[in-house]
Amino acid sequence: MRVRRFLLALLLAAWTALAVAQALPPKPGPKPGPKDLCPVCGMLVSKYSNWVATIVYKDGHVHHFDGAKDMFKFWFDPAKYAAGHKREDMAVIWVTDFYNLQRMDARKAWYVTGSDVLGPMGHEFVPLASKEDAADFLKEHKGRKVLTFDQVTKDLPTNLDDGRF
Repeated sequence: MRVRRFLLALLLAAWTALAVAQALPPKPGPKPGPKDLCPVCGMLVSKYSNWVATIVYKDGHVHHFDGAKDMFKFWFDPAKYAAGHKREDMAVIWVTDFYNLQRMDARKAWYVTGSDVLGPMGHEFVPLASKEDAADFLKEHKGRKVLTFDQVTKDLPTNLDDGRF
């Protein structure tokens, strides 16, 4: 009887640990090193730590970007910038929140466009952790629009390059 209870308790503990591990957000991948280049524009990414975006692949491969705008360009056409790389092989995508400078899941971020805040490559998708932060940023920095990850379309990053919001 004791063995049965012990095994049941052990099984319950393992199941609980697995459930907790699956509920936690994935850990951000490595930070860019001093020689890591953005695959889209070729800039040294580590020089712009407040803007870093990162894509981590299922096999552990990592691409760092000097901002969300270049990350989105890559997202829409990875093979153009890195032969053999596909969107379906991407495990997680990180962006840097503008206010707290912490990396966060890019799919959960809110992005402001058309503001008076410029990134390393000019007009940028400014990532923010909450809808409220995005609304405040929009007002404070004369932004034009707030978007979710899924609302960013393939043409928007190029439009930002051209100053079209």
